[in-house]
Amino acid sequence: MDVPPVNLSELLRHPDDLDKISGLKAEFSRKKAAVDSQLRGGLREQLETTQSGMTGLADGQKTVQQIKEEMQKIDKICSESQNMIRDFATINLVSQAHRNFGAVETMRRNLETFSDRLNGIEAMLRADDDDRENQPNLLPIHYELTQLRNIRDDAIEQIRRGDEPSLQRTLEDYFERLDGAIKWFDDHVDLIAESLINLVIAENHSLVVRFALIIEAEEKSDQRVLALQEALKDHKEIATRFQSITDGAKTVRGYKDRFLRAIRKAGEEQFAEARQAFMDDPQMLDQSLRWYFNDLNAVRLGMAPLMPKKWKIFRTWTDIYHRLMHDYLIGLIEDPETSSANTLEIVGWPEKYYKKMSKLGVRQDELAPHVIDNRETELVRDFRQLIIKFLDEWLDRIFNTEKRDFAERNVEGGNLDQDEYGYFRTKNVVDMWRMLREQIDAAANSQRIDVVEGVIDAMFQRLRLRQQAWQRMLEEEASKYESAKAVVDGQQLEGFQSLQDWLVATANDQIACIDDNEDEGRKSYLGDFRSKFEPVVGQGYMERAEADVAALRDGYVDLSTWCMTKFAQLVFVVDFRAVMPDFFTPRWYTSTAMSRMMATLDEYVTDYRQVLHHSLVDIFTEIFADELLVRYLGSVRNKGAKFRRTDQFQEKIFDDLSTAFDFFNSLPNPDVGNAIKETWRVTEPFLQLLTADKEEVAGVFEQFKTNYWDLHISWVEAVLRSRDDFERSMLNAVKAKAAQMDVVRGAETIMSKVK
Repeated sequence: MDVPPVNLSELLRHPDDLDKISGLKAEFSRKKAAVDSQLRGGLREQLETTQSGMTGLADGQKTVQQIKEEMQKIDKICSESQNMIRDFATINLVSQAHRNFGAVETMRRNLETFSDRLNGIEAMLRADDDDRENQPNLLPIHYELTQLRNIRDDAIEQIRRGDEPSLQRTLEDYFERLDGAIKWFDDHVDLIAESLINLVIAENHSLVVRFALIIEAEEKSDQRVLALQEALKDHKEIATRFQSITDGAKTVRGYKDRFLRAIRKAGEEQFAEARQAFMDDPQMLDQSLRWYFNDLNAVRLGMAPLMPKKWKIFRTWTDIYHRLMHDYLIGLIEDPETSSANTLEIVGWPEKYYKKMSKLGVRQDELAPHVIDNRETELVRDFRQLIIKFLDEWLDRIFNTEKRDFAERNVEGGNLDQDEYGYFRTKNVVDMWRMLREQIDAAANSQRIDVVEGVIDAMFQRLRLRQQAWQRMLEEEASKYESAKAVVDGQQLEGFQSLQDWLVATANDQIACIDDNEDEGRKSYLGDFRSKFEPVVGQGYMERAEADVAALRDGYVDLSTWCMTKFAQLVFVVDFRAVMPDFFTPRWYTSTAMSRMMATLDEYVTDYRQVLHHSLVDIFTEIFADELLVRYLGSVRNKGAKFRRTDQFQEKIFDDLSTAFDFFNSLPNPDVGNAIKETWRVTEPFLQLLTADKEEVAGVFEQFKTNYWDLHISWVEAVLRSRDDFERSMLNAVKAKAAQMDVVRGAETIMSKVK
């Protein structure tokens, strides 16, 4: 019934996993039914056992009562018989005197021969010391020691009844040598008990059998002593009348427990040796514990036939060893010196362990507790979290270095790198991806797919968070230049160009992460990352990982584009700050703002073309052109912007557009120039809104809205209000037309950015 808990958060980690709910429900229902069946069977067996026990107790009570009644009858008969026999008192007195005389004579003889007999025992012990592998005198020594022990116990007991403390001390001094002989014998017994496996392997069956006979005899003696002690405690009045049956051992000597302790001690010593080997080399776990199964197999095949069947020696030995194995492994798990490699070996051990035990005929459900307390899931999670902890520490260290480099970007000569193509790059991207590959290797060394997949999941999450952190860091710095104070306060512009360089380097980094150059046979960082983890994860996980890889790839594209967009926005905030407010105001007619802006744009494209990834150059130009168009159209909100019928605003707009289009036509890539010019065609309906008759404005708006579904009505209102002939009716007509139109949404257009 020991099963790991089900963690639904692990089973349902992704939206697609919801499709598994019906299957999981069916599986859990099946498992629940199986568990219910086991519980019912277990309950039935328990009830039967309880009923059998209650019946046994009732029968035992009846038997005890019958014995009590019989003893009372015997006592009554004895009492009555005294009155039936003439001169019974005299006969009884003579009989007691005769018995006492015989007992004294026996005690005297035993005391006179005690020293000689003890000398004989010591001689046999010395002989066995010289032949420890066979110990031929083991049984005679045990027999003689038992006799001398009984003599000592009887003598001490009789002295205690006489209440003569001085005589008791004299006797104890007389018997003092016996304790040394007993300890000497016990050392021999311990030696045999701890060497039983070797004796069986060496086929020294004689010594094993003799040892078993001694332990069995002592076990019976202990049981007899315990039974008598129990009888004396429960039936004192009757038991004192039968003291003659208490001849022999008076105390429990515990040789059977001594035997079991020896088994444990021998196992503990071998586990201590195995521990050192395993701590030095985690791969040695299986080899260092090979003795464990060899010992049990030796007990099963060689020792069990030599021991009393009632001992069930193989079962007993297995239970002791299993508990030692459990304590050994749990101790390793909880030892702070245990490495993660050691822990992983332990995680994979239970499956091997129970398979080996089954070959010895021991089922898993017969071994309690579980060898590592069912902590596999916990240990795997801990190991996975350890790798993730190292991953987080590395990523934090890298990002802190990057933040420091970014903050110190104004150092002389800059602190950016350039790759083999001359593109600006930050310094730590290569180290980060190398670290990720190393952590994949560390996870793969666990040889557990769940560890690897958990680590890869964490990497996907950290990489997405890294994208967000980079954008947030750049955004916070850019906001300083976008604020009015930054623009006015000249010293804050000190790091502006270096910020632009970092935006370019960051954009290049994102492209390097996803730029697979098939012609050169070179993979991107993300492609290499995917190839690294694909062989060490499951097929089902790989299918899910493709979505994560695609999401990361999109994130790199988005961040790269964001960097270029932010670059363009900063140029307008800083470089074009002075000219943008003049558009569509009286100062616009006499200015050459568009020409100067296009010249600046040309300079930026030219300057950064060599250090910007080739795939971003055209995107960079398009983003600049789009930003210029958005801000140009948005200039209708400039303070003082007004289109008067008497002014030549159409010619001025045409002049601005002509200047812009000349630049677009000069671009190295004609396709890019044409695409930009096509986007700028939106200026045509803009001009129509400015020039159309009042009655035609609603129709112009309708056509405009049809072509650009995301056209903002608020901007249209600003355009209309910039006309010198604006009337409220024009705006009302436009709003009425907007309410009537059923616009079909499509791809986002440039007008979504013009508000």
